[in-house]
Amino acid sequence: MSLKERVYSVLVVSAAEKLNTAVPSLLPEAHYQPVKIVTSVSAAERAWSERSYDYVIINSPLPDDAGTRFAIDIGNSKGTVVLLLVRAEMHDEIREKVVGHGVFTLAKPFSKPLFLLALEWMCSARERLRKLEKKSLSVEEKMEEIRLVNRAKWLLISQLGMDEPQAHRYIEKQAMDRCISKKEVAREIIKTY
Repeated sequence: MSLKERVYSVLVVSAAEKLNTAVPSLLPEAHYQPVKIVTSVSAAERAWSERSYDYVIINSPLPDDAGTRFAIDIGNSKGTVVLLLVRAEMHDEIREKVVGHGVFTLAKPFSKPLFLLALEWMCSARERLRKLEKKSLSVEEKMEEIRLVNRAKWLLISQLGMDEPQAHRYIEKQAMDRCISKKEVAREIIKTY
């Protein structure tokens, strides 16, 4: 799937009516859906607990909080890219606090082209995170296979009196002869014994 075909889910946390009414033109449905708009950090936390989002855009300050802590918490979660919109006079100070947590910042006021550029940065970051998530899953799958094969070897050793190299060779040979994975062979051995 090309980047032009990708669709990103977005949580917008903003009490500013001007930004909230501009969101549909800034985040066209063809590339961003669902787009959920909430007006406080507490509402954002509830929305976040219901589902995760690709992007979280926080327009600081909010009625119940500045939004900085929420931005950091979400920035530390895997898979979500955060953009914190802050007043120009506070931008450098806030950026210092959040940049180490992977949170992007944008000084207000900003132009539409600058906001769209920030969305492109967020897209790049999200795609990088997506690749890292895939790698993480493949490592976890490999670890699961190793655990299953080791458990199956232990069963072959204890039940059939094989030594470790014999058990290992047996599993490998079964997998090759039957054109199935070692993981599948291990599951069958575990099921049998």
